[in-house]
Amino acid sequence: MKEFKYNIQGFQYKVEIINEQKNLIELEVNGTPYTVQIERPEKSKLITTKPAAAPVTPEGTPVVAQAKTKSPGGAVKSPLPGVILSVNVKVGDQVKIGSKLLVLEAMKMENTISSDRDGKVLEIKVEKGASVLEGAELVIIG
Repeated sequence: MKEFKYNIQGFQYKVEIINEQKNLIELEVNGTPYTVQIERPEKSKLITTKPAAAPVTPEGTPVVAQAKTKSPGGAVKSPLPGVILSVNVKVGDQVKIGSKLLVLEAMKMENTISSDRDGKVLEIKVEKGASVLEGAELVIIG
């Protein structure tokens, strides 16, 4: 049996959980029994991975956010939501794996988005100042 003490707006409450089954909980508040139905959020599955060594751009600067894995069609996608601070390539540029494509600000941090493939920049889908969501296509490389 679990016991809790709560102080709500100056009133003291002693809560004892008597029985808990799925979404129904039998409890007593200051000696008065209650049956309470609760909504539980679905548990998300956490996947843990061993951190890889931080990649660097050809200029030697560390890459803070690596673009997501290769996707069909040559699209480099945003790894997280944020605002585009700079676009460092233009249509027609040849890029190699790790080339700096753009800088994305997310959670008050500047993240270098690098190319995940060798190729030619076919299309730039964002411009400086644009807000992007996670998974948004940023640059098309062919």
